[in-house]
Amino acid sequence: MELLISSAIGVLTAAGVYLILRLRTFAVVLGMTMLSYAINVFLFTTGRLVVDAPPVLQDGVTSYTDPLPQALVLTAIVISFGMTAVVVMMSLGAFLEGGDDRVDMPRSDRIPPRDTGDEGA
Repeated sequence: MELLISSAIGVLTAAGVYLILRLRTFAVVLGMTMLSYAINVFLFTTGRLVVDAPPVLQDGVTSYTDPLPQALVLTAIVISFGMTAVVVMMSLGAFLEGGDDRVDMPRSDRIPPRDTGDEGA
């Protein structure tokens, strides 16, 4: 089971990094989502895989699941949702202003550096 989960985390991380390095903003948003899923699965598995154990200590029960990774995953889900919303709004604004969702800027659209006229001073 550990091999399956660790390979799933690796595949999600690799897909996320690949998509983030693409030159389209939609792919960057998907890549960040994949990375957040990988982090959530990683955080959830840090509490070890325990079957049929309560999440908190009860009377007479000696084995329980660690509740800290579950709280961390809930926090990570909220943070990743907010971060995704911000990146989607930034990419939408760039698309509406530039007419394209490419991340790089063509050389013809770049503004040349301003000449200050202080070359002789």
